[in-house]
Amino acid sequence: MVDTLGVAVVGFGWMGRVHTQAYTRLPHHFPDLPLRVELVAVADEVPGRAEEAVERYGFATATRDWREIAADPRVGAVSITAPNFLHREIGVAMATAGKHIWIEKPVGLTAGDARAVADAAAASGVRGTVGFNYRNAPAVEVARDLIADGEIGEVTHVRVQLLNDYAAHPEGALTWRYERARGGSGVLGDLASHGVDLLRFLVGEIEALTADTAVFVPERARPTTATAGHARATGGVKGPVENEDYVSCLLRFASGARGTLEASRTSVGEQNSYSFEVHGTTGAVSWDFRRMGELRVSRGTAFQDQPFGTVYVGPLHGEYAAFQPGPGISMGYDDLKVIEAARFLRSIADGAPHGTVLEDAVRSAEALDAMVRSAATGTWERPRY
Repeated sequence: MVDTLGVAVVGFGWMGRVHTQAYTRLPHHFPDLPLRVELVAVADEVPGRAEEAVERYGFATATRDWREIAADPRVGAVSITAPNFLHREIGVAMATAGKHIWIEKPVGLTAGDARAVADAAAASGVRGTVGFNYRNAPAVEVARDLIADGEIGEVTHVRVQLLNDYAAHPEGALTWRYERARGGSGVLGDLASHGVDLLRFLVGEIEALTADTAVFVPERARPTTATAGHARATGGVKGPVENEDYVSCLLRFASGARGTLEASRTSVGEQNSYSFEVHGTTGAVSWDFRRMGELRVSRGTAFQDQPFGTVYVGPLHGEYAAFQPGPGISMGYDDLKVIEAARFLRSIADGAPHGTVLEDAVRSAEALDAMVRSAATGTWERPRY
């Protein structure tokens, strides 16, 4: 017999919709999951948004106050897709109320915020999954296996790039994302957090780093109405951009490997240009999010003039078989969130970790905090694990 789990979504912007759609797709892609989802409640403070979610997706209840969800006995699990500054308060409250949580990165504004949510979940005995979706790509999982199996030798150096143009337009609205008190460390929390998770997933723990940051669009107009996504605003009162548009970082890993990470939200000409390259003593692997099903691999004994080949992931790799029957058929971003949702439910069902856990968010946040310190001091910093 399949049990039913009542779920709620807090924050119904774009990511709230992505989580909701992932829940609704689970029976199609993962019919053998031991839990069935019921959409119980949705919360958003913007008038009309939660009601729209009820109409469109079939939630039973709409509210503007997320605290009603924390007190709702029908809710067993909650997706937290609200802005960063609310992650700690909502995450701690939901965990303390005994709700399992699927929370978007970066889980607060600092490592202290992420740790508070992780501690609350541990104290209540609930499961926590974090939205580091890129590691769910089957090609990324293949890359990790190749590295772990020594197929490219000992890792020597790695490069991760996360470049986007979503904040490049000077008329981009001054939303919470650009305020230190509500958005945290800007592109660090938004994109570099994904980069840190990929680095840890592929190569291991970061031992030390040095970083440089910059703000390239120093002022933006405040929006006069509610916004969603990366809206533009004209005519509003201008205010300062308080957090980072760009970060570049050198890294040293516990294994002895070296690395670079670059992230930007103002890179004109770049749309979701997310990729990595991992080089070893006998080979290399590289991946580009925009060619999600392809993994470039170089391995052998030639050392010099050794070519790359392309591996097209297929049903034997990761969770690919839940979506497509044969290699070379493209998956998409939303598919990665369906995988994330499935692993969240598996962790609830059997009490074991599947996919990303809250400790991954803590480790990522500690590296981001070290980047902020390094950019301020100009020195190498160690994440405070």
